[in-house]
Amino acid sequence: MGRAGCCYRGAERLASPSAVRRFRPLLLLIIGLCCGAHIGQCQVATTQCRIQKCTTDFVSLTSHLTPAVDGFDTEFCKALRAYSACTQRTAKACRGNLVFHSALLGISDLMSQRSCSRDGPTPSAHPEIPHEPCNYHSRTQHTHTHSHSHSHGHGHSRSRPGYLFCGLFGDPHLRTFKDSFQTCKVEGAWPLIDNDYLSVQVTNVPVVPGSSATATNKITIIFKPYEGCTDQRVYQAVTDSLPAAFDDGTVSSGDPIHTSFGADGVAGKVRALWISERSPGRHVELHAGYIGVTVIIRQLGRYLTLAVRIPEELAQAYDDTQDLQLCLNGCPSSERIDQAGHLPLPLAPPALGLQQQQLRRPGYASQTQAYPHGATHVFAVDGAKERCSEQLEVLDIYFHSCVFDLLTTGDANFTLAAHSAQKDMESLHPHRDRWRIYPRGSAASYFHSDSQRIKKLALLLLCALSVVFV
Repeated sequence: MGRAGCCYRGAERLASPSAVRRFRPLLLLIIGLCCGAHIGQCQVATTQCRIQKCTTDFVSLTSHLTPAVDGFDTEFCKALRAYSACTQRTAKACRGNLVFHSALLGISDLMSQRSCSRDGPTPSAHPEIPHEPCNYHSRTQHTHTHSHSHSHGHGHSRSRPGYLFCGLFGDPHLRTFKDSFQTCKVEGAWPLIDNDYLSVQVTNVPVVPGSSATATNKITIIFKPYEGCTDQRVYQAVTDSLPAAFDDGTVSSGDPIHTSFGADGVAGKVRALWISERSPGRHVELHAGYIGVTVIIRQLGRYLTLAVRIPEELAQAYDDTQDLQLCLNGCPSSERIDQAGHLPLPLAPPALGLQQQQLRRPGYASQTQAYPHGATHVFAVDGAKERCSEQLEVLDIYFHSCVFDLLTTGDANFTLAAHSAQKDMESLHPHRDRWRIYPRGSAASYFHSDSQRIKKLALLLLCALSVVFV
């Protein structure tokens, strides 16, 4: 859920069109105070206002939840109702507190988004998360709590582990653990991740003759044995074979580790390692609860995409023989196609020009329907940008990569790959403020940088005005 405070996941929805029309002046100030972060402590509050405690309790109640597990909405709604009740108890004391009013708007918006009822059960004020050795979050929470109990209250106890994200899609485009975005050749087999707990290897093949661009047609994942939780399991996906089982035919491993609640409210057990098939032959997710890892694999057209979330401390558990990891260190300089973050656009796909295919704009396809294998077309730059804009609204590096792929290959499936990769990143990446990456030297990157500085100056002014007029 992020750090304690008013910037919880979903708060950005406060700026919905209807809310903006009604509360535009107030929302600018609220968003500045809540998410402008640490630009002074100028909020107007009385000593009795307990909104920060309400928010901290909400974060505590939801920090162990994950949308990938059935029953997320049920538990999240319980926590929202508890949050709402807490704000009601402190409403009188917080009457002039802008963060309090921001929280009220946020609760209402999130309840609407999750279809939560105002009346219903709430969790206990101090939930006890059971110690489950094969549940990474439970295991680490127990360790941090135990360590804190022996510190006699000195220092700050880390409430939950930090996570890292890595993604690969397209020609291929790599997003590393450090949020470095690269476009690489890396033909053949290359390790993305290789540590004491997990190994992820991809195989890339040339896309079209005459181009150095490659794309992924094989992914091999090895979940290494973890005592008391799971034996070794191997998962392998290749083009046109995206199985919903490990190589040995199993779909899960280990004893049931914790209780989850389905949409019907019925309790069930989740195993230490399991596979979830979201769309047969097109979308598979692998969940390793014992090490806190989630992997998303998709096939779009002839090629595969991959997204991984892993705890930072596990990603760093490797020795000198495992230092070649693309997710960790990026691609070797000799394998880079981009130029220090700048991705030059090709004028035309060389192989497609030789085929003398007719220049035309392909018809629109839905976000879930891939184009037929081998259906390629020649794109001009403007046509490629128009096609990519149908799926990607933000002109960030995913949009830029989409345009590059269309000009390089002529394969419209790369548009869907970029869109899916962006959505998987938003689903797994733990830090929303790092989602957007803009190509070096692009107009969008300059605008983004300038807008951040303007925002900070505006927030300082709004903050000062609030003290004068509230």
